[in-house]
Amino acid sequence: MEVLTKVWGFIVSNIITQPAYFIGLIVLTGYALLRKPWYDVLAGTIKAIVGYLILAVGSGGLVNNFRPVLVGLKDRFHLDAMVIDPYFGQNAVTAGVEQVFGRTFGQVMILVLIAFIFNIVLVALKKWTKFRAIFTTGHVQVQQASTAFWLILFCFPKLGDTPVLLIMALLLGLYWAAGTNLTVEISQDLTDGAGFSIAHQQMFGLKLFSWLSEKMTKSSKKESKRLEDLELPGFLSIFNENMVATSILMTFFFGAILLLLGKSYLIEAKFLAEGKSFFFYILTTCLNFAVYLAILQLGVRTFVGELSQSFQGISHKLLKGAVPGVDCAVAYGFGSPNAVTIGFLFGALGQFLAIGALILLKSPTLVIAGFVPVFFDNATIAVYANNKGGLRAAMLFPFISGLMQVFGSALIAGWVGLAAYGGYLGMWDWAVVWPVFTVLMKYLSYFGVALVAIFLLAVPQIQYLMDKKGYFLVTEDYEAYKALKAQK
Repeated sequence: MEVLTKVWGFIVSNIITQPAYFIGLIVLTGYALLRKPWYDVLAGTIKAIVGYLILAVGSGGLVNNFRPVLVGLKDRFHLDAMVIDPYFGQNAVTAGVEQVFGRTFGQVMILVLIAFIFNIVLVALKKWTKFRAIFTTGHVQVQQASTAFWLILFCFPKLGDTPVLLIMALLLGLYWAAGTNLTVEISQDLTDGAGFSIAHQQMFGLKLFSWLSEKMTKSSKKESKRLEDLELPGFLSIFNENMVATSILMTFFFGAILLLLGKSYLIEAKFLAEGKSFFFYILTTCLNFAVYLAILQLGVRTFVGELSQSFQGISHKLLKGAVPGVDCAVAYGFGSPNAVTIGFLFGALGQFLAIGALILLKSPTLVIAGFVPVFFDNATIAVYANNKGGLRAAMLFPFISGLMQVFGSALIAGWVGLAAYGGYLGMWDWAVVWPVFTVLMKYLSYFGVALVAIFLLAVPQIQYLMDKKGYFLVTEDYEAYKALKAQK
């Protein structure tokens, strides 16, 4: 058993939690099952790995670029608050789980294994379960497993290790399967059949806001054009170019915040070297958003094609009709690039207003915005909302999402005790959906667990009943699915 644990630990550390290599393994397996020549298998695997590494450079650059603002708002205004961010959330669980519950963080790795296997089994039994997507975003799995570990221990603190792990694996595996399954149709529609769904932290949010965007468009007498269909007149036409729009909007938005923080603070915090121009520091910081966003989109274009083609081998030979659930940033290569910027800005506005409300109301739990939720949640919601409901939806729903992220995280993190350790995961599903799950389990005990499991099992069944003819066709033959929709 100890040998198996070490082997699994090695696999988790070097492959499962390293998305580039996990995606590369999937591509290699898929092309091998398709019996491609060895050199095509090698080339496709390398392109997939390198593409994801490029995406990671873009994502990491965006996060690091935002750091002076995050640190500055906390230090400059002396806010003693927790940060809503997956990495801060994971660190908070690591710091507190042994002290509060007498458990070790190492159990989280076992949880990831069992939940992932359960996700695969649910898809393999899709004839009965109706699940069609596998959660392949390894680093996100670990982040979510750590938070789920804390939440379920909070509900069942006296339960033994094995029963707790089984409950966690059951619920987490079902959540991964149900969440990725929810984003299948909207992702196929966005990408015109690229063959993936989203496996991240806002899957229920994406489905909800896509549905609301569509309803808003149908109920409105005035058509709301999608961002990519807008042709702005005169000098506004410069905003038709994503790189220019991102640069200008970020300069106004973050330039104002950096000016508020002041040159002396930035020098003292070692973000700005003494003697360097404050103006050009602000300009470079803001323009780098456009740079890193362009890098991220290049990474998406590089590996998505390989993943989509190679996964046909897995979906035809091993898991018929299944699609991979991938990082939400993959969606940024489709639809309007400007939707990413719009979503980020309006999501940030919602978060900052919510944080201000917590301060004014003297909330016992204060929140600092983390870059990952404010950007990746809200930019992704905007991309999907724009596709279904146009510009108004792309502005409105990220703003609402920003409010929900802050208020929901403050409530749940303060209640379960994670706020005391400085962080909470904070992304949409974990600020809205999982708090509801936690309330049910805390006050209804095992009956609450059963209710959550039944709800997650029911999600794909309801989707199937709403579209029996197209439900499996959307992943197995997208062109035939589009023809069926056109007939309807």
